[in-house]
Amino acid sequence: MHYFSRVRRLVFSFTCSLLLVEFLPTQALSPASIQPQKHALAQAPADAPDFLVFGGGSAPCNNEIALEKNILYFQRTLRQLGHNPASASIFFANGNNNQTTIRYLDEQGLEQYKAPKIPHLDGAASFTNLQNWMEQSATQETNPSIFFYFTGHGGFNPEDPDNNRLSLWHRQSLSVQELASMLDTLPPQTSFVAMMAQCYSGSFANFIYEAGDPNNPIALQSRCGFFATVRELPSVGCTPEVNEADYRDYSSSFFAGLSGVDRTGKAVPSADYNQDGKVSYAEAHAFAKVDDKSLDRPVSTSEVWLETFASQPEIKEVFGRPLVQLLKMARPERRYVVESWVKTFEFNLEKSFIENVGQLRETEEFDTLQNTYLTRLSRELIYIAMEEKIRRFQNQETIAILERLLECEGGSWEAQ
Repeated sequence: MHYFSRVRRLVFSFTCSLLLVEFLPTQALSPASIQPQKHALAQAPADAPDFLVFGGGSAPCNNEIALEKNILYFQRTLRQLGHNPASASIFFANGNNNQTTIRYLDEQGLEQYKAPKIPHLDGAASFTNLQNWMEQSATQETNPSIFFYFTGHGGFNPEDPDNNRLSLWHRQSLSVQELASMLDTLPPQTSFVAMMAQCYSGSFANFIYEAGDPNNPIALQSRCGFFATVRELPSVGCTPEVNEADYRDYSSSFFAGLSGVDRTGKAVPSADYNQDGKVSYAEAHAFAKVDDKSLDRPVSTSEVWLETFASQPEIKEVFGRPLVQLLKMARPERRYVVESWVKTFEFNLEKSFIENVGQLRETEEFDTLQNTYLTRLSRELIYIAMEEKIRRFQNQETIAILERLLECEGGSWEAQ
């Protein structure tokens, strides 16, 4: 079995290589030709972020139609929240040269290829185009913020999981440390928010550190991000299926929570959990943790950072505390996540997580998906407890880092 699995992977890789020969890299854009707010007719709120989108596979054989549809949904989300989609800089796969590079399944289930059809598409998702965009953005000293969305594939780095990679067109890639080094060149007042949906994406939470190295200090700029899953696990969502009603993935749920409208155009319950009249990134993230019925384990930068403070004895202690006690310390979006999963599993709030799970396992056989949901709940309890621990110990430097991350994650696309 292992032999044939290796053969299939080799055949797939070889086929990708052959297909890629036909689609040579498109001409890279020069820094001067890339403007963060580039379209003269685009009218956006004065405090709107500069939107930057990269997506697609590294070759036609892994450039699924769902990735194109994700960007189209992103553009609809922009419009829903009062932004002109033309204001976003969008780079996808091979770009806009009309080559048939997107893989999809037709009505008979047969594999087909088509050219990208994304309005306002700027070019290929190449390393050079990303670098040039960042270099140009670094000269815009008035930039208030950047929102970066990546929808594509990611690779695991077994030698250093804190430095995983994402895939770009023509088998190029970008590591955590390479992205962080680009961000290091931005003006200190420019904030950076990312939403990344690739496999092993949680590793990119490390871009909050200088040069992307967790051993370095936190970067000068305000940086935060939201990721489909933790650094060690693949994510879902890259499919050649055409019907968007069947899509179940983190980015679909995140943007549904942010805008109040899912990718099929249906309204969803409001994610304004603190009732301040707008939906923050953190609230959209919380919405997605419950709405995304997949094996993904979504995390944010603050959550990855908070986990570094949790020792095994502390985690055991957290799991032994009554759920109602932890809920009293939770911010509104975290309370929503915990209460939602507590309701799903019919847990007793007066009992601890360990007690509830123990009783549940006595009566039910758990599948992989249910275990994923329990893991989401358990991690949420750890985040609540570690935030309370940091505030209780009153180390002002650590509290300042926490507040900076939470403030960044509390941002919004909605006009102030």
